[in-house]
Amino acid sequence: MTAPFRSPRPAGRRRSARAAASRRPSGPRWGLRSSAVASVLLLAASGVGHAMVTGVERGIGRVDAFTGMSNRPGGGDGLNFLVVGTDGRDRLTAREKRNYRLGGAPCHCTDTLMLVHLSADRDRASVISLPRDSYAEVPAHRDAATGRQRAQHAIKLNAAYAEGGPNLTVRTVEHMTGVHIDHYLEVDFTSFMHGVDAVGGVEICTARPLRDSYTGLDLPVGKSQLNGGRALQYVRSRHVDGSADLGRMQRQQRFLAALIHKITSSGVLMNPIRFKDVADTMLKSVRADSGFGANDLVDLGQAMRGFTPSSSEFTSVPLADLAQPVRGVGSTVRWDPVRAPKLFQAIREDRPIAVHRDRKEPRATAVEVPPDQVRVRVDNGSDRAGLGTSVAGALRATGFAVTGSPGRSPGAVARTVIAYDPRWDRSARSLAAALPGAQLRPAAGQGPVMRVTVGRQHHAVRRVRAEEPGQRPGGISAITGDEAVCP
Repeated sequence: MTAPFRSPRPAGRRRSARAAASRRPSGPRWGLRSSAVASVLLLAASGVGHAMVTGVERGIGRVDAFTGMSNRPGGGDGLNFLVVGTDGRDRLTAREKRNYRLGGAPCHCTDTLMLVHLSADRDRASVISLPRDSYAEVPAHRDAATGRQRAQHAIKLNAAYAEGGPNLTVRTVEHMTGVHIDHYLEVDFTSFMHGVDAVGGVEICTARPLRDSYTGLDLPVGKSQLNGGRALQYVRSRHVDGSADLGRMQRQQRFLAALIHKITSSGVLMNPIRFKDVADTMLKSVRADSGFGANDLVDLGQAMRGFTPSSSEFTSVPLADLAQPVRGVGSTVRWDPVRAPKLFQAIREDRPIAVHRDRKEPRATAVEVPPDQVRVRVDNGSDRAGLGTSVAGALRATGFAVTGSPGRSPGAVARTVIAYDPRWDRSARSLAAALPGAQLRPAAGQGPVMRVTVGRQHHAVRRVRAEEPGQRPGGISAITGDEAVCP
């Protein structure tokens, strides 16, 4: 374990304060299976007290995640959790499996892996999704299934669990990231579903319909209230579009942000009786390392009180290759050799990974097509000199690819018009989100460039952003939790 966290609390409580602080954000970031553990934090924060939390803590399953580990990375400021979601469908009822399309045998692997960092001052949680198909080289170890000693070899990251359990998973992640892991948390399908139901469900927003015939996910545009089963469909879906597992990780992050919002805004933190029941319900299949105890839960619950969605930030490991075949392993994804180390260096140095906006600034509207993929030509259709130029500049500032210099429309219009080729209707909708009140006018054969005629009634350009932020060359693409939740 790392050196104790430097806390204003008495020296004897420093280590537990560290763990506690991290535990608060860990609920949000784990998403998939984390809401279960979040209930314990809520229980602590609600003022139930050490004795009751001790009773709940005894119900947490324990795993040996750190025994025998050597040559580990040095610890930095803050606290780091490795949070994994396992395929525990064998614990679900036949009806749950049928309703949420969870047939088949469990894979005995990690379905989700997240590195969660809690800042030393306890006011920021950074969540990094680690693709389960990441190319990894596991260190020499004893195979958990066969008992035989194995030399270092290539593998997909999620298969480390099957070969060596939590211990090998932690060792592999530390080797790949250079980040010291302080605690290990593991949650399965059952914990996740029952945990979401226990907090009353979670609200999700989407800028486009989401359908996956494999999981049964079917969400419309806009807001949807998800119970435990539907939430599991949402965070498991990999066949919504061509983004596959990368899109799934982004949806998991969006769910975590929504979970934080639900926990911190619903008033449930202040109901100790309810949270005792919630904790008992959700912790039946949670497992943690033996060093995570009741003191950690109490301290962490106290740290949760001031936590909000804007306190969290989410990203995925920057990637260089999305489909690199490896003999004996299959198709793997490779981490970017430049940007990925920079990301983990920021974690070790306890630095933010996202740009945290001024809360007074209006939040950007999420759109389906990223604005930098939408080409726009602007004309002034009003009697206000320079309006076309100002609108073009504002559209460019929010990310749109504005082409040419603004011209004059042949005729004046009252309402702004967006002329678009129907083949690019999704791009037109993204542009319309930035021009509230604009009229969409189909123009067959126009091509990919949107034509905007600014009308007299135009007031302002609204900021927009991609619903699922992409990986931008030369930097780390990350969002804060308040950008991900429903407006």
